[in-house]
Amino acid sequence: MPEIKTIISEKSCSLKEVLDIIGGKWAMPIIYILSKGKMRFKEIERSIDGINTRMLVKELKNMEANGIITREVFATVPPTVEYTLTAKGQKLLPSIISLHSWGQEFSV
Repeated sequence: MPEIKTIISEKSCSLKEVLDIIGGKWAMPIIYILSKGKMRFKEIERSIDGINTRMLVKELKNMEANGIITREVFATVPPTVEYTLTAKGQKLLPSIISLHSWGQEFSV
């Protein structure tokens, strides 16, 4: 038994880091939506029921800072901004799909 606790405690640090990046309520839905391709801010906002503008901005900034998405700004009036998943963000998709399947099977 002590070995299991040691293994868990060694890995808990990396799990905490992962949860800091994608543990927010809206991070996984945003990643899933962006898996369909480039999207503008309003397209993302309309695609996720219940998210407000302030929270979407916060989540997008966090994911950009962590290398999950890229933000491309075009010099138009008003400015156009497009978001896409990075290769790092794309690697999260199998895990998110797996969690979604688990939730469908076991949620009440």
